[in-house]
Amino acid sequence: MKYSILSNHVGGEENSGKGPLLDVYSPLNGELLSRVPLSTTEEVDQAVRAAAKAFPDWAARPIKERVQVFYRYKYLLEKHQDELAALVVEENGKTRTEAVAEVQKSVEVTEFACALPQLTAGEIEEVSRGVECRSDRKPLGVVASITPFNFPNMVPNWTIPNALALGNAMILKPSEQTPLSANRIAELLLEAGLPKGIFNVVHGAREAVEAICDHPGIEAVSFVGSTKIAKIVYRRASAHHKRVLALGGAKNHLIVLPDAHEEMTASDVAASMTGCCGQRCMAASVMIAVGEVDNIIEKLCAEARKIVPGENMGAVISRAAKERIEGYITEAAEQGAEILVDGRGATVPGREKGFYVGPTILDRVTPEMRVAREEVFGPVLSILRVATIEEALEIENASEYGNAAAVFTQSGGLARYVAERAGAGMIGVNIGVPVPREPFSFGGWNQSKFGTGDITGKSSVEFWTKLKKTTIKWNPEARTNWMS
Repeated sequence: MKYSILSNHVGGEENSGKGPLLDVYSPLNGELLSRVPLSTTEEVDQAVRAAAKAFPDWAARPIKERVQVFYRYKYLLEKHQDELAALVVEENGKTRTEAVAEVQKSVEVTEFACALPQLTAGEIEEVSRGVECRSDRKPLGVVASITPFNFPNMVPNWTIPNALALGNAMILKPSEQTPLSANRIAELLLEAGLPKGIFNVVHGAREAVEAICDHPGIEAVSFVGSTKIAKIVYRRASAHHKRVLALGGAKNHLIVLPDAHEEMTASDVAASMTGCCGQRCMAASVMIAVGEVDNIIEKLCAEARKIVPGENMGAVISRAAKERIEGYITEAAEQGAEILVDGRGATVPGREKGFYVGPTILDRVTPEMRVAREEVFGPVLSILRVATIEEALEIENASEYGNAAAVFTQSGGLARYVAERAGAGMIGVNIGVPVPREPFSFGGWNQSKFGTGDITGKSSVEFWTKLKKTTIKWNPEARTNWMS
């Protein structure tokens, strides 16, 4: 085992916990990396009590003082970028380039948190002679963030800097498949000067998630994962009167028009479908080919063949994931899809125990096939052929998801036409992965998101705070009317 057994991080201290241990393997080569505790309801309660104890002093500090911690934290993320990226590579299976990009996005969202004093300044106005009203944003209290395996550094940092800078205390429950990054984040936050107890890590699986949803001391819960679990978390936590923002899965459609730039489109679509092995909610999943675009499809296949597992492509998270992804491919072929590029059976010399799936492109897919409707979460692109933009939009709008959509064209008019009618929360024009940059927020529509607001950017401020309104009168001689 490469690393020691992990512990929960509660009240600024390592806590080994009492739950059973789960083995953590590297997807790259099947190596046993560590063991992680499956925390109990009692251990979640212990973390909540530690957070609640630390919260009042932290919340009472001016926000300009709180964000100083995150200036230092940003510096530490940059200083330890290579180390943090190496952890992501080991536990998630990403390439080094992808892992570095993940850490760099964590830096960006932390940088945004440092600007929160300018974005959250209260308002004050004289509403009547001698009477003033003011509004101020106040923290909620103890909050929780439940994060997935696919971005073990970035997704926790979607919530940590903003929620904490705004004055809350947090419980993080990372994926039990990728727990190493979370503990390192906790160490860096302490080094940056965050008071003990403000950030706590509780490892675990279902029992820990259910305890977070049910705990009366937790005011808000954010979740990122599959739509199936997002629905469960949203219903269970909101039933206990918590604020909930649960991000689910996706089935992102890229609409390619005949006038699209051949090289750029082929390169961007290939990168979108294979980046992070397709294990991201912004990955290209369906390409809707409008009219005659065989020239682009040929170049796309050529680009996909340049992407080789173990060289410039990483591993999928587990053997079960590999088997599930390859099952979708086989089923689609049996139903009549044409396999243009086949990634099944991929192996990497010297890493035979790793979990690899190569880029896969399926042509002649029909809308009723499972591979065209369900989230595969792997490097698999389904091509659906239609004659018109209206047909393409009909398919895109029929999806139960609504995370992202993109259009590839050199016509500004057609791009606007598609962008205005696509049923997704994040739209790309000649961009295969239309992730907004700060301060623009991340969040989809439909079955891709449950709750109000978005998880990053300006929209997140309202989720992590509550508004206090104060009306003030100091002048007893002021003329009195109905407002005073």
